[in-house]
Amino acid sequence: MRKTHYAVLQLRRSHVPLVALALIVAGLLFHPLAADAQSRYDTSRAGDVVTLSDRRTQLVVRVLTTASNAYQVTVKGEDVIRRTWNTLDDIRGRMGLNGVPLLWPYANRLDEQAFYANGQRYSFDPGLGNTGRGAIPIHGFVTGADAWKVVEAKADSRSAWVTMKLDFFRIPRYMKQFPFAHTLSMTYRVQDGALEVHTRIDSLSDEPMPVAIGFHPYFQLTDSPREEWRIAIGAKTHWKLEPSKLPTGETEPITRFLPDPKHVLVKDVMLDDIFTDLERDARGQATLSLIGKAQQVDVLIGPKFRTALVYTPPNTSVAFEPMAAITNALNLTQKGLYKELQSIEPGGSWEESFWIRPHGF
Repeated sequence: MRKTHYAVLQLRRSHVPLVALALIVAGLLFHPLAADAQSRYDTSRAGDVVTLSDRRTQLVVRVLTTASNAYQVTVKGEDVIRRTWNTLDDIRGRMGLNGVPLLWPYANRLDEQAFYANGQRYSFDPGLGNTGRGAIPIHGFVTGADAWKVVEAKADSRSAWVTMKLDFFRIPRYMKQFPFAHTLSMTYRVQDGALEVHTRIDSLSDEPMPVAIGFHPYFQLTDSPREEWRIAIGAKTHWKLEPSKLPTGETEPITRFLPDPKHVLVKDVMLDDIFTDLERDARGQATLSLIGKAQQVDVLIGPKFRTALVYTPPNTSVAFEPMAAITNALNLTQKGLYKELQSIEPGGSWEESFWIRPHGF
């Protein structure tokens, strides 16, 4: 503002007519706002929906904040994430596996209506209806959460983002099933043509809290039929599965299961499989890719996501699932069949990101 005032004084001393001076001053005063309006990144909010935009790449992400779910991701108007709905009201309050669903406090399946932590067995209460009524609980119970609160929604010259927080410890039906007090924070950030999904867990518990978090986004391409898609899996190890899709505890080299894991034709496989020993770059990121004629979606996975589950259902999408641990990790750890379960010490935290990077759209 001081520079603007100085410029006005200089113009006045040069005997510029008052009308012209007024127009120039208006330009000086409002130019910064005009520049902001033309900046690369934008965040806008309408009710419980926040929209994040990267104008240069035309990446647009819409987040239902009460559920902390990026329910739509588009590039140049093309859906990158599977869309099963016409309007948001079709899925509001029942997000299920739409968008970028959070799987917590366990990712994918457990082998009984109970889990183990610190040597203790914790039985679920099926009467609450949030772990499933069958023998195998699946996908945790926060995909339908509606109590997330917006902490911040902003944009600057480098990115656009929204952060939300869920006080898990305040919700009795959650604590009944998973009695470890904690808070969850999630940030969706659009930057350089990619969407970062960052999660932080802050423990308020007096005991170590196991971390078996995961996500379950479905991806699609629009430039070619599914029969022409291929996937590339950057991993070294495949976990053998029971018919129930639960890990047996045995592993094998990925090339014994998929001879060429970097070139897998989707039409030739029916995967619902777990991969570990992910191949990392210098930043510690592993990559899974869905590849079409020209379009490609890369999912880059941070180092604390130690597992990737790849699911190829017989429809128009493919799921890449970043997970901190394998399916049924909580119970396989108790059985001595899994050795990499992470935990949060009392008063500590856990945080990690994965990125969705579409290109060729």
